[in-house]
Amino acid sequence: MEEPDRPRPSGDAASRLALEDLGPYSQAELGERIALLEAEIARVKSHRDKAAAHRAAADALFGGKGGG
Repeated sequence: MEEPDRPRPSGDAASRLALEDLGPYSQAELGERIALLEAEIARVKSHRDKAAAHRAAADALFGGKGGG
């Protein structure tokens, strides 16, 4: 299990994607890439929202302060 207080390794997937040369991609490939990235953004937002709800429920139960 990953420790939440440990720093994330540098060079994560998003950082590598940002460095990729987009020149070789066709219009269709770029459209597919955009669709995949938008789906990933929605997945990450959903996970973030579920984690926030879980944290809020725990804080309500145990009286903790939410810390983002």
